Amino acid sequence: MTGYARASSALDGLHWQWEIKSVNGKGLDIRCRLPPGFETLDLPTREIAQKYLKRGNVQIGLSADHGGAEQQLAVNETVLEQILQLAERLRERLGGSPPQIEALLGLRGVIDVAAPVEDEAKTALRDKAILKNAEEAFRALAVMRQAEGAKLSTVLSLHLDRIEKLVTAARDNPARSVEAIRARLAEQVARLMETSASFDQDRLYQEAVLLATRADVAEEIDRLFAHIGAARKLLLSDQPAGRQLDFLSQEFNREANTLCSKAADRTLTAIGLELKTVIDQMREQVQNIE
Repeated sequence: MTGYARASSALDGLHWQWEIKSVNGKGLDIRCRLPPGFETLDLPTREIAQKYLKRGNVQIGLSADHGGAEQQLAVNETVLEQILQLAERLRERLGGSPPQIEALLGLRGVIDVAAPVEDEAKTALRDKAILKNAEEAFRALAVMRQAEGAKLSTVLSLHLDRIEKLVTAARDNPARSVEAIRARLAEQVARLMETSASFDQDRLYQEAVLLATRADVAEEIDRLFAHIGAARKLLLSDQPAGRQLDFLSQEFNREANTLCSKAADRTLTAIGLELKTVIDQMREQVQNIE
């Protein structure tokens, strides 16, 4: 399921912002991007994500800013010493005046900008506040995904209604009546008998009965009705049902394929093909379900 959420807050001059994006996925794939100095938040952030999400590709980003007033400037003595030595060697070789302090400070790497060092107690309070804010963002994301899920549930219910009508039509199809099957088999047997008189009528009768049994789609229809009931029960559940619905969609498709392969009448085949179309449409929507 897709969703987006953002939450921000501040503490002791530190300003931060969480940004969470989720898109469809078969499993739960979490990617967490944290700024330097906040690496210890990776695991607890993932735990919060797993608390609210069960499925989807999730991107979590945290940005933090101490503010200009809290930043500390420091001279990188190692880099400065290397630059001075290099400048002195070049001046001895080429001549010229010694380097000016303004020019040295403007060189990359000479001045470091660092955040103030915090003690453990202050860092723990900071992390607790940031994680609390992360949970707020995930709650907002969950609300958005639930709203989308409610819409998808309506769409899936309509697909199930259509599937049920088609399965009912297959069950009540006149081509499945005993009289229709008997007439169809009698016609086929008569055609064979006209072709050759060497057929064993008893054996031919047994084969006809076997073919009629194999062409019966009663079991497939019963299983389709059972799958419809199971899918509707899942849609009413308040628990994540995406993977189970995905599995049921595969079972729907398997039964529809068998119905089409067994169908001995064009009208029943047409019902089976339309059934496959609706099932495919449902499977596409199921991929979006938590």
